[in-house]
Amino acid sequence: MSRRAPSDNREVDSREGGWMRRAVALAAASQPHPNPRVGAVVLTPGGEEIGAAFHAGPGTPHAEVLALGQAGDRARGATLVTTLEPCSHYGRTPPCADALIDAGVARVVVGTVDPDRQVSGAGIDRLREAGIDVTVGVAEADALALDPGYFHHRRTGLARFRLKLAATLDGQTAARDGTSQWITSGEAREDAHQLRAAADAVMIGAGTLRADDPLLDVRIDTFQGEQPRPVVVAGALPLPEGRRLYGRSPLVYAPAPLEPVSGCEVVVAAGHSGVDLLTMGKDLASRGILEVLVDGGPRLATSFLEAGLADQLTVYFGAKVAGGSGLPMFSSVFTTLQAATNIDIFTVTKVGPDLRVDARVREEPA
Repeated sequence: MSRRAPSDNREVDSREGGWMRRAVALAAASQPHPNPRVGAVVLTPGGEEIGAAFHAGPGTPHAEVLALGQAGDRARGATLVTTLEPCSHYGRTPPCADALIDAGVARVVVGTVDPDRQVSGAGIDRLREAGIDVTVGVAEADALALDPGYFHHRRTGLARFRLKLAATLDGQTAARDGTSQWITSGEAREDAHQLRAAADAVMIGAGTLRADDPLLDVRIDTFQGEQPRPVVVAGALPLPEGRRLYGRSPLVYAPAPLEPVSGCEVVVAAGHSGVDLLTMGKDLASRGILEVLVDGGPRLATSFLEAGLADQLTVYFGAKVAGGSGLPMFSSVFTTLQAATNIDIFTVTKVGPDLRVDARVREEPA
């Protein structure tokens, strides 16, 4: 059975979606930012896998080159499946398109075009000019979902921000006396650590730093990647002393210069009423921090929502009903229905006794 690839109107073997998802799975846990997550698989004409790899990070060989190396001489006449268009320019490593041409592959199957202006179709063109059959757009939704931070940055120049919230079923993040441990179950908290593991940075406000003294690290026994960098959005008050986070070299964004605190890097991003979040988003991206988990309190969540910089929300609803007014998920006043933010809820999952809801913020009203 075959179908047409959406990007180039070619007939595609139905097995290629499975091969592409295999390539996606290879790269899913990698942390290569500011480079993209990329997985690649090399297959014989009969469909036997002879090479499979992912890109580990800047300065290391790209997924296509690693997979070709595993295939060796068997790469000649083979098919290479890659989640992202092979690069066509010299950076820290030579172009992957040239490596594919030199290896003598007969066919390349691409998940999606690279939005980076240095590539953006040039790699595909080079392969086709060399006589290689190229199909684009196979399992494209999976290829795009592999690295939303990369695609968001190449489109906007900003880091991508995911708001993580936890509340009772009726929307309370804490009781009136401030108690909030634990609104959600151990299973939900472990699931939230998976979000941290996928992020380049975890962000809180200075209020959370003062009240909770968090570490913002990934606490999963099987986690072997690089810990996300802690980020603090500060206000006009001095930072509290003796916080555990200071041992993890946090980035601190402030509206004005702060008294130096050992271990902290303070970046001034002055806005009208605090830190300018747009300036912060650009600065984070310039440091290779493309995916940020915002794990602070209601005020910080509200500021991102109001600034239009919240790209995704992940809300854990604990199996509890507050039955009264404590602390809501957001701090501003809801004056009229027209002020609500439209979202697309794309998954609702049971996590232990709790619910996890994932939603994207719509760019345009429904």
